[in-house]
Amino acid sequence: MSQIIIQPLSAEKFARFGEVLELKAQPDKLINQGLCGRHHDLAALAFSGGRAGISLFDAEPRSLPYKLEMVERHPDGSQAFIPMSQTSFLVIVAPDEGGKPGRPLAFETTPGQAINLARGTWHGVLTPLSAPGLFAVVDRIGPGMNLEEHWFEAPFTISRI
Repeated sequence: MSQIIIQPLSAEKFARFGEVLELKAQPDKLINQGLCGRHHDLAALAFSGGRAGISLFDAEPRSLPYKLEMVERHPDGSQAFIPMSQTSFLVIVAPDEGGKPGRPLAFETTPGQAINLARGTWHGVLTPLSAPGLFAVVDRIGPGMNLEEHWFEAPFTISRI
């Protein structure tokens, strides 16, 4: 198995796959009588032939090293994963190479980070590293099959080192 080393998630490293949703150094504005900082418009949601919906996912935690056998993508909509606890999770993405995924990359979030995968981005399944694996997911709700899977000929092993 080919090994992939996990990198810390940063907006710069993740930019070609989507956005990292996290607090800025300063909020865009203060609301609620000055007691709440609003960090405004952090993700570009993109949908065709449907609408944005919010779902809750309750995923089983995974352990490292993680065996990556498959990635998927959603050609008709972006997909945001927002953890509902202060834990990290594994984010696996792969560049598109002529309609197939290239070599995957793995990132670990820090508590408080979320992601929005750009429309059509190859990605691994939701992979919390500890319980609870509860996430709010904003994605496309609509007709048609908005899922394409790719199974690798040989799996990858993902680890911290």
